[in-house]
Parts: sequence; structure tokens; C-alpha cells
Amino acid sequence: MKQPHRFSFQRLRGIIAKEFTQMRRDRLTFAMMLGIPLLQLTLFGYAINSDPRHLPAAVLLADQGPQGRTLLYAMKNSTFFNFVRQVKTEREGRELLERGQVLFVVNIPENFSRDLWRGDRPEVLVEADATDPVATSTALGSLGSLFDTALQNDLKGSLATLAGTSGPIDLRVHALYNPEVVTQYNIVPGLMGVILTMTMVMITGLAITRERERGTMENLLSMPTRPSEVLIGKIVPYILVGYIQVAVILIAASFLFHVPIEGSIILLGVVALVFIAANLAMGITFSTIAKNQLQAVQMTFFFFLPSILLSGFMFPFRGMPRWAQMLGEVLPLTHFLRIVRGILLKGNGIADVSLQLWQLALFALVALTIGIKRYRQTLD
Repeated sequence: MKQPHRFSFQRLRGIIAKEFTQMRRDRLTFAMMLGIPLLQLTLFGYAINSDPRHLPAAVLLADQGPQGRTLLYAMKNSTFFNFVRQVKTEREGRELLERGQVLFVVNIPENFSRDLWRGDRPEVLVEADATDPVATSTALGSLGSLFDTALQNDLKGSLATLAGTSGPIDLRVHALYNPEVVTQYNIVPGLMGVILTMTMVMITGLAITRERERGTMENLLSMPTRPSEVLIGKIVPYILVGYIQVAVILIAASFLFHVPIEGSIILLGVVALVFIAANLAMGITFSTIAKNQLQAVQMTFFFFLPSILLSGFMFPFRGMPRWAQMLGEVLPLTHFLRIVRGILLKGNGIADVSLQLWQLALFALVALTIGIKRYRQTLD
């Protein structure tokens, strides 16, 4: 066919009008084009915080003197610590750390005030969950100067000589589960959840849309199968792919990055199964909503972006505002990160991860139910 030699603004206007018409008809893609930048702006502008404050802490206050309470008030007023529990034993505090309910346990021993008045430099123990060094390092670094300034009003008279020393208190900090504060111990286990989220949702997100674009959807519709059978049948093969990814990451974590594996690999495999199923169910749901593979990929990215930003993988979860934490609690990656880090670094058992596991299973059930319902509408 002979091509026109001259550039025509009339033909150009026709092409532009055609593209705007297609854009107006493809409302989902147009919404993604506007929604993703707004989502990024909101998350990075309001939710992401690399200087976390108001971190949950527990206290073991065995001293009844005024100086012990002065230290607690000073830590609370620093805005780094939010004391949510008062424990009676060291074991109770350690259990809170293992389950991730608090990030710090402050142990003020018995006779703390009396030893301080005597000039004996009493010892204060602060145990910290160091599985996420970014979340705790700033708060721990502030303790030395915080304790020195907290007692300045008390270091008068006979205690004035202590004010000029290196410190009236012997501060002991124990960074648990990651004493050397190695960043890879936090990042590498988290990558397991990030990779599974990205690949599993995208793979199954293309499942139904690929059938529709290739013209094989009619074959599925003509088969005497139930919607649940079709969807579960599409999910099961990818579970094996997910387990292969988990095995590769665990091998690399152990031999390349020397990440300790303190807990049960079998328990991790069970949790990974629920997490993989949750992401596959989410992908299937996207595939029943999207009209083509491009929309399925766009919806996958729209789900993956808040997952990686609000789950605690890149930024401290406790440092985000309350509304962002509530959104993060809905995402399966948030719970899986807590579980996998707890199993590998803390040696958590089934009792410690049962709450997070139950929430993962609930998300998988809801996502699969929506996918089955949407697939029935496709049949109609």
C-alpha cells in the first residue's frame, strides 16, 4: 500500500482522538495511571519514616524509689519508647520479645535508687529485638545521654560528684537475635516473602486473562468442572514453583549470607504453603477482574507496591503512622515477614506464630472466595 508523502495534521488529530477514545474506554488502565503515582506520593510522603519513634517497650520495675520512675519518664518523654506493658519476670519480658509484641524490655533492678544514692553506679539492663536493626538502633543510641540528663536534677548535694563522672548508671544493652547487627539477617529472610509475592501474584494474575486472549477460555467453559476445581487446579502447580523458590533462598541465606536458622524448617514450610496459597489466590482474583494481561500486570504492581512499602521490609513497621500500620496489617507479606524472621532468627515455634498464621489463612480464604465468585460471573 502506498504511504502518503506529506505530514498531515488532520490524520494526526485523528490518531490522537483514537488514542483518547481507547483510553476513555479502558477505565481500569487509566485509573492505574493516576492511582499509582498518588499511592506512591501518599506512602512516601506520609507513611514512610526512617526515624521510628513511639516504639513498643516493656519494663521490669523492681525498684520502688523515685529515681527508677524518673528514668522511665525520661525514656517516654524522648518519644522513642512507648511503654505498653509492665512485666513481673525476665522470662515474661523475653516472651514478649520473641513474639514481636515489644521491641525493648527495660530492667530496672531492685534497690536501684538506694545504690544510686550510695554512688555505686547501679546497672540498668535494656534488651532489644535486633532482628530489624534500623528500627532499634537510633533509640538504643540515645540511651546513654538520655540517662545522664534524666538524673541531673537528682545529682545534687552529696551526689554532686556523680554528675561529673562518665555516668551515674552502668547501662547494659543486649541486642538479641542479631547481636552483631548484621543487616543481611533482616533483609535476606524478608526477600523470601517479597519474591514469593511478586512472582506468585503475577503468574496467576495472568492465568484467566491468558486463556481469554488465546481463545481457549471456551474450552474451560465447556468442560464439566466447577469454578473451585478450575481455580484450585490452576493454583496447585505453582505451589511447587513457590517451594523451589523457598529452597533456593534458604540455601543462599545459609551458605552465602550465613543467616542463622534457629527454628524448624518444617514449620517454615507449612507457613510458606499458606503464604503461597494466599498470593496465588490474590493473583487468581486479579485475573478474573482484568480484561487483558496488561491490566493483570498493572493490578499486580498496584498490590505489590504497598506490600513492599507497608510490610516492614524496606522501612520499620513501627515507625509508620497508625493508619499505615492498619493498612499493613491487611497485607499477607506483613505477617509472613514476622513469621519467617521469628522462625529463622528467634527459633519461634507454632505457639509464637499461630496468630500471624491464622491471619494469613484468613486472607487466603477470603481472596480465593472472591476469585471463585468472580469466576462464576465470568461463566455467565
